[in-house]
Amino acid sequence: MENIKITQLFDLTHTIASDYLSRFTYPWEALKGIGEMIIAVGKTLSIDEYDSPSENVWIHKTAKVFPSAYIGAPCIIGENTEVRHCAFIRGSALIGKDCVIGNSAELKNVIIFDNVQTPHYNYVGDSILGYKSHMGAGSITSNVKSDKTNVVIKSDGGEIVTGIKKIGAMLGDYVEVGCNSVLNPGTIVGRNSSIYPTSCVRGVVPENSIYKVNDTIVTKM
Repeated sequence: MENIKITQLFDLTHTIASDYLSRFTYPWEALKGIGEMIIAVGKTLSIDEYDSPSENVWIHKTAKVFPSAYIGAPCIIGENTEVRHCAFIRGSALIGKDCVIGNSAELKNVIIFDNVQTPHYNYVGDSILGYKSHMGAGSITSNVKSDKTNVVIKSDGGEIVTGIKKIGAMLGDYVEVGCNSVLNPGTIVGRNSSIYPTSCVRGVVPENSIYKVNDTIVTKM
């Protein structure tokens, strides 16, 4: 289970949630307190650097937010990040610097590291996206099982019963997700891995891997 720990998936120097995430072993353990963490961090941010257009919303002065975007509280949007036309940030979203939240993308209860892109028609819920990860157009995180039971993390090392109903995907640093892919509840993708377009992914994809069709996973050369 070492490969799905926070320390193996993420470089915590690329998020202002580093202190918060350091409290946990596995990334899904951090999902419950994201909203409270954002409020606590937001209150420490410099008013010289961040605007607060509504209660518990902080937007860096260099960020570009299109007028048609919806920003729900609590939320932090970092330096030089672009939130495009009709983006729907429902709340409990910590978005790092130099990110792209694209047209009609929807975010809810997420930690988005620096330099992450969700640029076209993405849904990201109850998820953590590592540094420089990228979700291709139309790719989504599915965060609730069809039978509404708690999510179980499945890997070669066994199963972890989380006791949590809503868990999306945990993408390590530098992960590439192909267009129109679905990441099923509890999917974990290790650092530097790629997902083929139109994939339906579940379980754990090891770091430095390529996820192909029919659950075929190969090591990057």
